[in-house]
Amino acid sequence: MVPENSKRKWLVPDQVPVGPPPHPHQTNPKGLILAGDIGGTKTNLALFQVVDNHLITLKEHNYRTKDFDSFIAMARDFLTDMEKPDRTCLGVAGPVVQGRVHGTNFPWDLDTRELSHQLQWSPIFLINDMEANAYGLSLLAPSEFEPLQKGSGMAGNAVLMSPGTGLGEAGLYWDGTTYLPFATEGGHADFSPRKGLDIDLWHYLHKKYGHVSWERVLCGKGIHDLYEFLGTSGKFPESQEVSARFSLEDPAAVITREAMAGNDDLCRETLMLFIRYTAIEASQLALKFKAMGGVYLGGGIAPKILPAIQRDTFHAHFLGSGRMDELLENIPIKVILNERTALLGAARYAATH
Repeated sequence: MVPENSKRKWLVPDQVPVGPPPHPHQTNPKGLILAGDIGGTKTNLALFQVVDNHLITLKEHNYRTKDFDSFIAMARDFLTDMEKPDRTCLGVAGPVVQGRVHGTNFPWDLDTRELSHQLQWSPIFLINDMEANAYGLSLLAPSEFEPLQKGSGMAGNAVLMSPGTGLGEAGLYWDGTTYLPFATEGGHADFSPRKGLDIDLWHYLHKKYGHVSWERVLCGKGIHDLYEFLGTSGKFPESQEVSARFSLEDPAAVITREAMAGNDDLCRETLMLFIRYTAIEASQLALKFKAMGGVYLGGGIAPKILPAIQRDTFHAHFLGSGRMDELLENIPIKVILNERTALLGAARYAATH
């Protein structure tokens, strides 16, 4: 199914991060581009055509990643024999090293040379899914962002943070003229407590997992772990009706839905704690990259819980870094509303590299 807004221009004003402008000889004006956003839970594939610096969506499909044992099998399901892409770019949830990647939360191994050999396509690019998200920001309209903090509008680096199946993080380096996206694995850095409750959580997760990263807290599974952690305190009795649904639905979806409906105190406290930690890690990421250009929150969770995010409370948790609070006050924070951002970014990367 092709979305209504199937035409995206990649040369846009500089009010949102944008990668280097495409060189005339680097574009693929008449060819087909296959773009993929490959995650632990779902994979989105789309076939694009480039016309006058616009990406035109020809077809698109969403898959459950674990329904396929390889990308090759999925690609052959998506494309007909007559649809051979001239360029392919896949944004993958995992660290890409020299054209190879093993999925962080799914069992695929991807190698550009092996893919080209098996599929008889060339070139094929593999980039981190967060890098693809960063490239996609420039293709979004202002209405596809929800501001949480206005900031000062200064030029500078920007960062992207996406809680979902895992926690992805990326940076956009400001070179004085444009933004240059790059991948990180910052979501796997150590979770850092601020107060006693956080220390108790660290001990709880350390006993369960060993290493406690930010990804252990800020992801779908993390929401369930926060729920169980708070349940051990005895302050918020667990509802048997809610817990019974965990075997039938994704626990994180049940918890967030009950929390936003105001039906369950334990679910509500879980979601508030998740939002607090999202603000804290966003603050730490902003400081590490001096992200005066903005903090962008993407992924599958942030847009869904927007009604539960109280701006003033989020702002208060985003601060708390002592002498650096004045700097943090000047950083804009925006939630990305378009779930196709990584897919568009992968297509843009293929068209301009």
